[in-house]
Amino acid sequence: MIHTYSSTIRRKEMEAVLTCMVDEKIGPGEMNTRLVQTAKELIGFDGAVALRSPAIALEYIFRALDLPKETGVILSALAPSYQIQTVEKFGYKPLVADVCEETGLVTVDSVEKCIKNGGRLLVLAETMGILPDIKAFLELGIPLIEDISQSALSSYSAEEQPENEQGAEQKPLSRRKAGMYGLYAILGMEDRDIITAGGGALLIAPGRKEWTVLKHIAEESPSTDILPDMNAALALVELKEFSRNEKTRRELFSLFSRAVMSGRHKTFVRASEDESTVYSFPLVLNSGFKDVKSYAQKKNIEVRQAFENSIIALRQEELASQCICANSLLLRCALFPLYPRLGQKDTALILKVLSSLP
Repeated sequence: MIHTYSSTIRRKEMEAVLTCMVDEKIGPGEMNTRLVQTAKELIGFDGAVALRSPAIALEYIFRALDLPKETGVILSALAPSYQIQTVEKFGYKPLVADVCEETGLVTVDSVEKCIKNGGRLLVLAETMGILPDIKAFLELGIPLIEDISQSALSSYSAEEQPENEQGAEQKPLSRRKAGMYGLYAILGMEDRDIITAGGGALLIAPGRKEWTVLKHIAEESPSTDILPDMNAALALVELKEFSRNEKTRRELFSLFSRAVMSGRHKTFVRASEDESTVYSFPLVLNSGFKDVKSYAQKKNIEVRQAFENSIIALRQEELASQCICANSLLLRCALFPLYPRLGQKDTALILKVLSSLP
């Protein structure tokens, strides 16, 4: 069976983790520090903390912002479900925004509606690695947090970048990275994220002011919140190998896109192939998900719902009527295998299935 998800773990990743085990350096330490430093060099932020989960990262953000109780926090209906659970845990009011069916990203209109209903902070999920019109969201006048778990190391062209930034110091306009526009950014490193530590997250502070606050919180945090070196070692290699893996993902995405071009099913619209990260291969179906899943399974290919772990999946009964597009994508968007470890034989089989889907 060709599985939908597969972490790209090669010998380098295995050796890095094994070295930590042999040296008995498995708790937070040197590798954690090296991971943060490497990410800083690649992304360009002022500071970051490597934590054990994206949920802990969001908790730290709320502690840093110290928002009043009942503050409205705007979330994408297709964002990971932990986000709404964490918002509620802190006593804030979650406001779930609908998405654009062509991109899977929250729309400016839906966020504006949430602002009218009391939304004061936006957690902007960059779904499937696709970059939003960041300037349009910054112009809404509320602070934002970027979730770059699927869009890590993607970058904006100079003409798309806003002149003024929220919370981040002014940087050169050339190819700014995703995660550098909000007050903070979360780079999840769970098993299904674009960069994996086997579990964990980088909490990024783009600017010095936000980093000063976050650093103080991190210095007082328990060691049980901090990413262990075994996990950091895996993520460090993944970061260093990102360009190589992304090149392969782009090649596969191009092949798969051509395979479905003449069919009834469409993948998401991506503004620029040179900027957005290739997370996987989502296909918005023009027929029933069960039929496509069954057809692929007969060919030994696992297909899963692209948003099975999203907020809309967790609260479908409550949100379906107000998040119509997100609910439609939950039911109709299938995720096909796309990762660097796919061999020629498996790639050829996936191409054959994609070009002949019912």
